[in-house]
Amino acid sequence: MRYFADNQMIIILEKHGLPDDDTRQVVFNLYDAVFGKPAGEKMQERMTNAPDLLVLIAQTEDGTPTGFKIGYRQDPTTWYSWLGGVLPEFRGQGIAAGLMQHQHNWAKNHGYRRIQTKTMNRWRSMLILNLKFGFDVIGTYLAVDGTLRIILEKRL
Repeated sequence: MRYFADNQMIIILEKHGLPDDDTRQVVFNLYDAVFGKPAGEKMQERMTNAPDLLVLIAQTEDGTPTGFKIGYRQDPTTWYSWLGGVLPEFRGQGIAAGLMQHQHNWAKNHGYRRIQTKTMNRWRSMLILNLKFGFDVIGTYLAVDGTLRIILEKRL
């Protein structure tokens, strides 16, 4: 899929199932830069075991990765939008919205009826984007580390 963000072409690449080493390295590098910490073994393990895994990578026309979004089947009718982010220098250009829209279209076209995601209050821009895309807050819980997690869901 191609679209324009701030007058530049953005391309979204789809990878189904466990990504190859090169794709996984691109995702891990993006994760490190977006979240300021290295992607760990837990991320690798979840990617390896996630059913119906879909990895989306946004890149510029010259191939520079700008962001990513990962999701997988939670149950036969629910898609779980697990993880994603956009590099700081590319934020505010519509890339996260493009990745989200692409993921939602993919899930709907593959028979999923709703999408669920979780976020934290500190990721306010993601919380706001989810609300703008029609998600409803359906609950909260305290994670093992004591942080409040917000559960959101959207019907497709």
